[in-house]
Amino acid sequence: MSKILTALSKISSALIAFAAVSASADVVVTTNGARIVGKVTSIDAGTVVISTDYAGEIKVKQSLVTSIQTDAPVSVRLTTGDRVTGPVTPTADGKEKITSPAGDAYTTIPLIAASWDAGAEDPAVVALRRKWLFDAAVDINGENGTHSQLGTDFSFKATLKGPDDNLAFYTAYNRQVTAGQKSADQFKAVVDYTDNMSATTSWYVRDEAGFDRVMQITFDDIAAAGFGYDFIKTDSENLTGRAGFSYRDYQYAPATGTSNVSAVGADFELQFAKNFGISKISDRITFLPDFQDSKSYIITHELEYTIPLAMSLWKLSMGVSNNYNSEPVPGVKKLDTLFFTRLNLSWKQK
Repeated sequence: MSKILTALSKISSALIAFAAVSASADVVVTTNGARIVGKVTSIDAGTVVISTDYAGEIKVKQSLVTSIQTDAPVSVRLTTGDRVTGPVTPTADGKEKITSPAGDAYTTIPLIAASWDAGAEDPAVVALRRKWLFDAAVDINGENGTHSQLGTDFSFKATLKGPDDNLAFYTAYNRQVTAGQKSADQFKAVVDYTDNMSATTSWYVRDEAGFDRVMQITFDDIAAAGFGYDFIKTDSENLTGRAGFSYRDYQYAPATGTSNVSAVGADFELQFAKNFGISKISDRITFLPDFQDSKSYIITHELEYTIPLAMSLWKLSMGVSNNYNSEPVPGVKKLDTLFFTRLNLSWKQK
């Protein structure tokens, strides 16, 4: 008899424990009668997200949900803009009751615009907040023997990104010495601001300044402004065209005998970027023709492929950059090409 009582006690304890676990779980019921037991982590953009122990994260279209029950308080934003925090329970007449200290609120599933953990920020507010993204890269290579070579390439980029605008600061320095002769010695700093006027159109201003001692340019500055259009704009792929006006100021070393350039012209730019899962390819080309002298123009191009390394913050980028000056100083080629492999450290503001 004692054994039977012991067995019944264990069964009873197991049932109580199971009931306690079940009671502490959220329940989502769908139109086909399915009951999904877990934790409702969010409702956003017409999707209900449930975290479960048995199937991981499950996403259900909000239009296919008939009722939601949460054990713990959650924050709910209705389509009217009202926000209510409290446990959610279905009612007999097909509504959802949110038990709040300020008073119970009643709504329906279609009228729930978003939901998130109580005490956390509204995802819509977080999405509107600008955030900084940073990227630092370095490439140092050398050779000593039959040939001697030393190359250094540093760059840093900071981007303040918001839902409707983008402000980017970029600086880079490249120096290459081969057999005692400098083949590259250039520095540039760029400020680029873009403001979206609509889903596909934008306006921009950009300024690039620096020097190139191999090209005998002691100082150069290119300022541009205009409008942009997104031919492709998805989460994984972007193709943007820009067109506007530019002002170019090139100051050459006196020993070259080359006259300085101060010219107004056009600014044409094409930017492409595509994510392949974890890797990314980006391509950018600009064309700056001179209005007064049709033979004078600058073309720049950079193609880069980036792949992540084992450590989440580190990436490896490989690519090529081209700089074409239609009227360089005597003794310097019009086209300057640089092949690079860089180690990138990327991080962002939380």
